Amino acid sequence: MEVTGIFSALIIGIVIGALGRLVLPGRQHIPIWLTVVIGIIAAFIGTGIAAGLGVAETRGIDWIELIIQVVLAAAGVALAAAAYHRRHAG
Repeated sequence: MEVTGIFSALIIGIVIGALGRLVLPGRQHIPIWLTVVIGIIAAFIGTGIAAGLGVAETRGIDWIELIIQVVLAAAGVALAAAAYHRRHAG
């Protein structure tokens, strides 16, 4: 993977992870780096799901793919927040 690919993955991870956090109610007590990692993973998995459904390549903005990615990121953030809270609650 080239430097531009890594940079793009980080930017996409930040955006998808942030959108995933925004759609969840309340505050999630997880580090920002974990949100970015979840966003990157959600972007890759969401792209795969969209490709499997045949909606990954459309004209203009791929709204269905974006929705899939954000839903996956929200689920990932919710799971991570619950696990992180249990681990640090003592």
